[in-house]
Formats: sequence, C-alpha cells, structure tokens
Amino acid sequence: MAEKDMFEYTEDSIRSLDWKEHIRLRPGMYIGKLGDGSSADDGVYVLIKEVIDNCIDEHTMGYGKTVEVSIEGKTITVRDYGRGIPLGKVVDVVSKINTGAKYDSKAFQKSVGLNGVGTKAVNALSNYFKVTSFRDGKEKTAEFERGVLNKEHKEIATKESNGTFVSFIPDESIFKNFHFVEEYLDNQFWNYCYLNAGLVMNLNGKKYVSKNGLLDLLQRKTNEDEIRYPIIHLKGEDIEVSVTHCNGYGEEYYSFVNGQFTTQGGTHLAAFREGFVKTIREFFKKDYDAADIRGSICAAISVRVQEPVFESQTKTKLGSQNVYENGPSMKNFIGDFLLKELDNFLHKNSSIADSLKKRIEQNERERKELAGIKKLANERAKKANLHNKKLRDCKYHYNDEPTGKEKEVILEKQKESTIFITEGDSASGSITKARSVNTQAVFSLRGKPLNCYGLTKKVVYENEEFNLLQHALNIEEGYEGLRYNNIVIATDADVDGMHIRLLIMTFFLQFFPDLVKNGHVYVLETPLFRVRNKQETIYCYDETEKQAAVKKLGSKPEITRFKGLGEISPDEFARFIGADMKLQPVIMEQGEHLQNLLEYYMGKNTPQRQDFIIDNLRIELDMIEQ
Repeated sequence: MAEKDMFEYTEDSIRSLDWKEHIRLRPGMYIGKLGDGSSADDGVYVLIKEVIDNCIDEHTMGYGKTVEVSIEGKTITVRDYGRGIPLGKVVDVVSKINTGAKYDSKAFQKSVGLNGVGTKAVNALSNYFKVTSFRDGKEKTAEFERGVLNKEHKEIATKESNGTFVSFIPDESIFKNFHFVEEYLDNQFWNYCYLNAGLVMNLNGKKYVSKNGLLDLLQRKTNEDEIRYPIIHLKGEDIEVSVTHCNGYGEEYYSFVNGQFTTQGGTHLAAFREGFVKTIREFFKKDYDAADIRGSICAAISVRVQEPVFESQTKTKLGSQNVYENGPSMKNFIGDFLLKELDNFLHKNSSIADSLKKRIEQNERERKELAGIKKLANERAKKANLHNKKLRDCKYHYNDEPTGKEKEVILEKQKESTIFITEGDSASGSITKARSVNTQAVFSLRGKPLNCYGLTKKVVYENEEFNLLQHALNIEEGYEGLRYNNIVIATDADVDGMHIRLLIMTFFLQFFPDLVKNGHVYVLETPLFRVRNKQETIYCYDETEKQAAVKKLGSKPEITRFKGLGEISPDEFARFIGADMKLQPVIMEQGEHLQNLLEYYMGKNTPQRQDFIIDNLRIELDMIEQ
C-alpha cells in the first residue's frame, strides 16, 4: 500500500500549462534539439530562422527587399522593411499562441510559418525579447522576459520606414554555453537568398544576394573541377531545379519548401528522385538501375506549396501529398515537370546528355565490379557483428520510426543520437561506461585505419574496419539510411590520435562526403589537463587555460596531463560527453576543392606538408611562451 500511496491520482494531479510554460517545458517540440550551436540544426539557429521567416514571408508577398541582421555577443536583432505588424496586435502576435495572419490563406498563400508558433517560441525561450512595429508613420514597442510582458509602450510618431524590428537574447538556462558558428549562419543566409532572387540580406555588414537562385547554390556547393557537366537549371511555376553529377560517391540533395530548408527531405524530394530516374530512362530509352542514374548526383529542388504540412514543428520534412488544395499530387507535379523540361533540355544540349550518360555507365560498371565483393563483405559484417563487440549500440536510432505514447520524447532523443568512433580497448571502455545508453553508441577501431586517399570504393568492402564502420552507420545504400544524427571522432590528443582522426576524416571525405557537407561529423574535444587542489578541480583544454587555472588555484596545485582517452576515468568522462559536451564540427569551406584538400593533407606532397606543420608548430610555441 505504501508504494501505491507514493503517487495519488487526484484532481491536484491535473495541470494546465499556459503557452510559455509548455514551450519552456518541452522546447524540443517547437525548435528541435537544443544544443550549444555546434550543430547546424541546434535551437539557437532555429530561433533566428523563426524570426527571419516572417521577414521572408513579407518579401514573398511583395513587401520589403532588405533584411538586416546583427549578432553582437549573444544578442540578435532583425529588421525588415515589410508592412509591419498591425499596431494593435503587436503584443498578441508574439505572445498569444495560434495568433497570426497566416491562417488567412489570402494574405499568406505559400508561407512557411502556418502554425502561429514561431515568434512565440522565440519569445518564451529568450531572457529578453523586444518587438517594434513601424507602420504608416507610427510605431509600437513591447518588451518581454521569458515570454512575460514587461512593458508595453504607447504608440508614438516615427519617421522610420514600415517594417518590424525584433531583438532577443536566448535564455542561457536552456541554451547552455551556446555560441554561433559563422559557417552555419553563412549557409543559412545564402539559402534565403538563393530561394528569393533579388532579396538583399545583411549580417553584421556582410551582404548576401543571389540573381540565379538554385544555379548559384550548386555553383557554391560544387567546384568546376569536380562536376561532370555544366549545371542544369530549370524553372517553372512554383518549382525550380538545378542538377549535375560529380566525381565522388553518394547522392547530395538540397531540398526546400516555401523557402524552408527541409534537411530531412520529404514528399517533394522523393518525387524528384523518382521523377529524375523515370525521365532519364525514357530519354535514353534504357532501363538503367536507379542507383546508377542517381550515383554522384548533386541537386537542389525548391517548390512552393499551398498550406504545406510538415512532419514536425521544426519543418525539416515535408509530408504534403498535394501541391495545392484539390491540385496535382506532389509526385505528378514534379514528375511531369521533369518529363517535359529536363527532357527538352537534354535534347537541346547533346554534349551534356552524353556526359550524363557516361557518368551513369561508369556507375554501372563500378556497381557490377563491386557486386561479388559486397556480397562477401556483407556476410563478413553479419558474422563479425555476432561474434565481436565493435559496436555498442544505443536505444534510440535517428532513422527509427517511433510509435506509441512516448513518440514525442523519442523523436527528441533521436535528434541527439550519437556514435563515438574511437580506437583501442581502453578508450572505448571509458566512453562505453560513461555514455548514455539511450542516445550514445560506441564503435571501436582496431589500430590505425588505412589511408584511403585516392582509392576506389572497393577498399571499403575489402577493408574489414571500413566495412564494419559503414554497416554500423547503415550508409552502404546511401546517406538516407544514416542511423545516428551525430558522428563523433573521439581520438587521443597526441600525434597518433591526430593521425587516426585524419585517417577517419579522409574515409568520410573520400567515400561519404555528404555526411560532412550536411553537418553530421564532429571531433570530440576532451581536456588536455586537470588542475586541482583539495577544494577545486579545473579541466583545461589548452595551455592558456592551464596557466589560468594554476594562477587561480595557486599554492602548487596538482597538474595531470591526459595523454590518452583511456587515462580519463569513466566518472570524469561522463562530464565531457554529457550536456556540456564540446564538439568541433568538421566543416568544408565553400569553394574548397575536396580532392585538392585530401591531396594536400593525405597525399605524397611530403615537403609542403612538412613546412606547413613546422610553421604552425612555431605559432603554437610562440603562443605558449607568451
């Protein structure tokens, strides 16, 4: 009976949360995973996006050509020059759930933010939130703290142009130790401009503008030396496509709906992939394998949909089956567009058609050559998974389809799904004991992996370590099957560890570059030093932090240099792979040529690389001496 009485189910057990309490209690429902800014889909970027989306919707409706954004420290300000929020509704629009103009399809026919939640979520999840609307010579301001109205200013006259100004500071009790990665913001702003030709955006003084839409996007994402034929660029009513084939492996897509970057694709991307295969087969009058047609493809597709339905509030996957109400299905709309426009283009551009055909036939030859090797490798992988413990799996996988009452919680956890790739029994043992069994898996390498620069994909199947790794990640058949959202390289912070890190990164860049380009690969940062006395312990990630810790603790504190991950006890390790885990994203700078990059760091250009190492070592030594 005592156990029963621990929780009595009475009227007092029932709670009703107001809008801001619910958002703060379940932020993942509204903005996805929280994170610290190390990942492109972390919540701090979603907050910025939710505010800018309103500016973009105004631009789409024909109001306002410029959006100005400033990020100073942790304060974000956004100013557009649209119509401005109706002054009598300024407070309601940012603080009353299910309030907005986007329910009126006449006002916002093909808007992104249809649920009336965006700026409310930003408001509720910010320490400070301020909104000002400028409209027809008058302005109205309201200030909030964590969603609570602090001050509602009276309407006053203004000489400012029409539009809306929003300033906010994300709540650090929710977004702990957050920071912004410049490359992520850069991509976010370029995507807005690619999808809205003529729109001018400014971020801290840097100007973003695109004249050629998705053609510009693919030109920025690829390099002239790696594409097999000039980019095909097609436009129609409510649809735009750009496509080419590259020299690498895999399929790389950038899909958008009403200006929203759908990182997980959806019905529009599925329709494009199917429609592209069908068009190519009919054009060449040959039943090519779909994998050969799409192998090494790099494509972007954007559609405008009336009242789109997404599979989550964060709008990363489209669920709409139709383009318009009572209109064509997504499959027919995109398929028919490709059958007409892509077919016409290939008939008019025979040299591009020939290059495309050669790429497909090369994929076909390579697939047939690999068929026998893949079969043996798959059998070996199954046997290895049964008889050894290279992979310590986790409970929630990113590509599982959750069902049941806890679906919301499981989906949130899947966004945190992580696999640590490490080397050696001691390191993998420490991580395994310290990890969260729900969301963190561990894959243990045996010794240094092969330097696969310049090798063909045949090596992935012939090399046991690489073969087992690709099976653990479930990427043999492509990027879409990826089981973990975050792939974290966890190696020792010594010369051997750095070398292993480079070899693993080379494997991904050589054979699965889309994992890196889509922001799934990270390097785990662990402390190099532990400085402690009887009262306090400080973990330091570099020499500068160590010196500051010694100065702070004084009286000759104990200093430990961690030479390897295995030297960090599981209890300590739990601190470094938990909520405050420090991850360094592996990012390729735009315009950086992949093969040149790999050749420089992993090729045989020993003298140049040696000079680079020596020069950078001198810089490090100078910093330590200072």
